[in-house]
Amino acid sequence: MLRKTAATNQWFTEDTTMLLFDMTESLRSALHSIRAHGFRSFLTTLGIIIGVAAVVATVSIIQGLQYTINQQFEGLGTNSIVVQARNTYENYLTGKIARISPEDFDMLSSRVEGIATISPIIGGGGSQLRYGSQTAVVEITGSTYSYQDVAQTYMKYGRFLSDTDDTTRRRVVVIGETVRENLNLPEDPVGEYVRVGDEWMKVIGLAEEKGQILGQNQDNFAIIPYSTMRSIAGNQSRQSMAIQLTLSDLNQMEAVQDRVTSLLRLAHEIPSDEDDDFQVQTSEQLTNTFNTILSSVTVVMGGIVGISLLVGGIGIMNIMLVSVTERTKEIGICKAIGAKRHQILMQFLFESLLLCLLGGLVGLTLGYGIGLAASAAIPNFPQAVVPMWAVLLSFGFSAMVGLVFGIMPAAKAANLDPIEALRYE
Repeated sequence: MLRKTAATNQWFTEDTTMLLFDMTESLRSALHSIRAHGFRSFLTTLGIIIGVAAVVATVSIIQGLQYTINQQFEGLGTNSIVVQARNTYENYLTGKIARISPEDFDMLSSRVEGIATISPIIGGGGSQLRYGSQTAVVEITGSTYSYQDVAQTYMKYGRFLSDTDDTTRRRVVVIGETVRENLNLPEDPVGEYVRVGDEWMKVIGLAEEKGQILGQNQDNFAIIPYSTMRSIAGNQSRQSMAIQLTLSDLNQMEAVQDRVTSLLRLAHEIPSDEDDDFQVQTSEQLTNTFNTILSSVTVVMGGIVGISLLVGGIGIMNIMLVSVTERTKEIGICKAIGAKRHQILMQFLFESLLLCLLGGLVGLTLGYGIGLAASAAIPNFPQAVVPMWAVLLSFGFSAMVGLVFGIMPAAKAANLDPIEALRYE
């Protein structure tokens, strides 16, 4: 029994050693062949390079956008809820526009338990601000003290809105850096007065500069107290708004969502068989919705440009078949001196695999460079990001192309009759 075990182990060791030797020789031979036919190897891998570069460039641009916007959503916090109107295409056609009203805000403030903070957000749209002879068109928002954390708007000079500003309807305003520049206000504009429409307002704060994202200037804004915004607008138009909630207990998230939904359905007189005309979403749901959309775009775009990988694989198979024909006599000599079928098969398969992997590496580098250049060329676009799964997918798909499209040429070479191969001219 011991002798049999020892003999089996010795056979296993010798067989493993031979396999490793065959693989090493096949790799060496494949590298030699690639170097010997450098230009042909480049043309062979060109399809793979273009395919991988296109996929990586597309993915890196979309992932960079996704990463940047996810960072924006992170500022909302995991315990926040956003309530806003939901309008369908039919609503716009029929003129029945859904709105979240100030009355809805008052109702939720007084009748929903478990709320830590609640912040109304009224978008006043574009409005003119004037300072001396200078005029600027500014996006005006009406809100309260808690909006500072919601919008991640922190002060460079002065202070943000206070609860007292809201309750007393003070004519005060917080502005962004772009507004200060356009109005030629002092570097520290706190204490200056600007005219908002027909109202004079005192600048109490200048926000830290945020820059731009996707062409949207994040510093061209003015924030005034919520009650002040309502008093200025009066009853001339129906105001629509969004409401931001934060919870005192994260475990009450679902209960608060249900309570908000039931109250708004009752207030809006929505029949039981009709859909809500509003949305109650957590910051996590907003992030997941956005990520789902971008992931779908990534898959579709990656699939479209991935067709070039298939074309590249077919090109590699054709070139390898030509290579087998050119090296028929060489294969015959190898077989005549004792080369086995699996050794010939492994040699050509390794050559195809190496060509694809080298093409994948070059394509990955080129694609990332294209992604960086494209994101830099588009004004205020987020920097391209290549996730690790895209790197692994590129190399994995390149290896699969090499194996799949290298099998036929390798099998043809391995099945050549040595006598007929030696006679081939």
